[in-house]
Amino acid sequence: MDSGGRTALVTGANRGIGLEIVRQLGDRGISVWLAARDNEAGEETVDSLRKEGWDVRFVQMDVSEIAGIRSAFKIVSSQVAHLDILVNNAGILLDESTSILDVAPDIVHRTVAINTLGAFFVTQTFLPLLVKGSRVVNISSGAGEIGDGMSTYAPVYSISKTAMNAMTCQFALALKRKGIAVNAVCPGWVRTEMGGKMAPRSVKKGAETPVWLATEAPIGETGKFWRDRRVIAW
Repeated sequence: MDSGGRTALVTGANRGIGLEIVRQLGDRGISVWLAARDNEAGEETVDSLRKEGWDVRFVQMDVSEIAGIRSAFKIVSSQVAHLDILVNNAGILLDESTSILDVAPDIVHRTVAINTLGAFFVTQTFLPLLVKGSRVVNISSGAGEIGDGMSTYAPVYSISKTAMNAMTCQFALALKRKGIAVNAVCPGWVRTEMGGKMAPRSVKKGAETPVWLATEAPIGETGKFWRDRRVIAW
């Protein structure tokens, strides 16, 4: 498939769903910036992908730090004129078996800083590179759904994804007039380090809808929450 010279940035992309998104974008001939917090792991991943033939570059970025996001922006913007795709994938799950009644403050702060504020500030910082037709994809979770009621599972993680969904709506409203689509997606329960070995979905399946939103979905589809290429309730 001809990429038309498209360029993407994927955060938290040295493993799991993020890495698979990079691979699937690369399969479409898209040039990808792989962003990750761990410099050594990120460089090793990019070296491996390059040997397999993909056009991938590494940029170090800790999405919990504004300075790190701005530093990454300077590097990327010095080498590309625009971004066609921005995938906010970086995320953590620290409170899977914890009650909201006694979850530690540091877990609350770190979870929200990475899962919600990280995506917020990455999107805001990289706005100058987004152009008409660009797509922003936020990797959310069904744990953040509130339409049918929440469970007690990973309460802070769930809250952080609900907030990400709200952020998605706000950016979609603000950027619609510029022709930029912003969507959230639930990849499902995926067999990754976060999802665990018992998860029913492969990383390939988990990455399919995010990649579809990033490449093929109608640009007019914006401000929505998706799973398996279908809109789901917030």
